[in-house]
Amino acid sequence: MSAYAHGLVLGKFYPFHAGHQNLIRVASAHCERVTVQVLASSVESIPVEVRADWIRAEHPEVDVVAGHDDAPIDYADPAVWDLHMEVIEGLLDRPVDAVFTSDDYGAELARRLGARWFHVDPGRVAMPISGTAIRADVAGHWWALPASVRARFARRVVVLGAESTGSTTLAEALATHYGVPWVPEYGREWSAVRPGGLAEPWHTAEFDLIAGEHRRQENEALRRTPSPLVISDTDVLATGIWHERYVGTRSDSVEALAKTWRPDLYVLTGDEIPFVQDGMRDGEHLRHAMQDRFREALAEAGVRWVEVRGTPAQRLAAAVAEVDRLLDDGWALADPLG
Repeated sequence: MSAYAHGLVLGKFYPFHAGHQNLIRVASAHCERVTVQVLASSVESIPVEVRADWIRAEHPEVDVVAGHDDAPIDYADPAVWDLHMEVIEGLLDRPVDAVFTSDDYGAELARRLGARWFHVDPGRVAMPISGTAIRADVAGHWWALPASVRARFARRVVVLGAESTGSTTLAEALATHYGVPWVPEYGREWSAVRPGGLAEPWHTAEFDLIAGEHRRQENEALRRTPSPLVISDTDVLATGIWHERYVGTRSDSVEALAKTWRPDLYVLTGDEIPFVQDGMRDGEHLRHAMQDRFREALAEAGVRWVEVRGTPAQRLAAAVAEVDRLLDDGWALADPLG
């Protein structure tokens, strides 16, 4: 039986990181029940429910509640403390008898709640990380981000193009260059195993399947990437274009998914190279028209994109320059209150 009935962990979780996980694990080891309060201010860049969902995904054993706290940070001012406590106590459904923090404010918080304070990893010696450090350098502290948080922060770069334009070659080369996962084109995998082979008429449901499975694989790659980048060989937008080609109409369902799943950068591979028939492609007579359709769709998508041409080395160099610029842009997270 646990020593305490109800423990409290609270914070901004901006973003959620390994130090927060340590707090939650310690609290769970001492308490029958743990409530984690996510307290966000209106000036911050990441919605409070996104942060709450991060914790729920990683720690289903705790209760997570979320709220907004725009009171200033001044631990020496009792009146300011009163403002914070109004939010904190308003989110509790029962009293707590244990409070877990790494910071010294936990002593006053516990006193006001009539609970015992557990000062976990003071000075952050065991877990040398903070939200401030991560916001200043996300890539440099990637090790401290749980999988659900990585999926939010990782940049997704999609390489696409008409048939036989070298998109797969470039996607694989980019992934090798950066040492990150790449997601193969699931539509090609499906084409190889679909009932009836390539000669059978295509159906919208197949493109829904392709789009959904490719997105699932991208999500998995975003969660496990060792640095904040994932490369994908085509994506949902490309799937919509191929639906037009094989079904003859646009797909509302695939295009709706594409609007909610936009990458950070598209790299379009040029159609100036020789066409190679591998037994699964339509043929060179359609390639240039399809390439024009890709350009048109990218122009409409409202997402950053670039077209690369030339030798494989030239294409890789051009794509790397664009990806480097994307990563150099950082994440532009607003400073929290205090």
